[in-house]
Amino acid sequence: MQPYILVMEDEDALATLLQYNLEKEGYDVTVAADGEEGMLQIEERTPDLILLDWMLPKLSGIEVCRRIRGRAETRNLPIIMLTARGEETDRVRGLDTGADDYMTKPFSMTELTARIRAVLRRIRPGLADDRVNHADIIMDRVAHRVSRAGKEIHLGPTEFRLLDHFLKHPGRVFSREQLLDAVWGSDVYVEARTVDVHVGRLRKALNVEGTVNPIRTVRSAGYSLDLNN
Repeated sequence: MQPYILVMEDEDALATLLQYNLEKEGYDVTVAADGEEGMLQIEERTPDLILLDWMLPKLSGIEVCRRIRGRAETRNLPIIMLTARGEETDRVRGLDTGADDYMTKPFSMTELTARIRAVLRRIRPGLADDRVNHADIIMDRVAHRVSRAGKEIHLGPTEFRLLDHFLKHPGRVFSREQLLDAVWGSDVYVEARTVDVHVGRLRKALNVEGTVNPIRTVRSAGYSLDLNN
């Protein structure tokens, strides 16, 4: 089950960045550009977590937080407040209004996704039990464990992220450049042949006796996770 996150943020560039990265992490994401639109989105579909900008137009983040906490059907919604206001008094005010966590801009996506997982584990543990099953491969993102055909697989951090990306898109072919962007990030320089090395390591780790090679090489195109090959 994909946790549904509502991003209430009026900076277009940041909202796009948040949506892109959170969807890459496996979340279902909707964006609202102002407080009133966000409240309407909540009425149409209750999110599992809200990323809430403090300085929203039409209805401020603080007022949105008050209204959410004031309604019986939404008072327990997890809220992480995002703001450029870093003073202690502002953080205290945000938390006292009902936010479950508070992040000051600029922030790293790695820290934000870790905070999201932590809030979901604490408030909605059923959503934080983040397991992916594909054929005989099971990945537990929370425990950081992988098994295949009932046998535990030991992966390095890069191979884990690589497999995670493949599991989100089984059967889809990714070029080396696309895998570099998704697994290493677009702001890090890594040679394309590095992908081949890590795919080889992942293949070797997943090579459990009696199973087929799960990763297909597509000549001149890239790689895909395909357990039917």
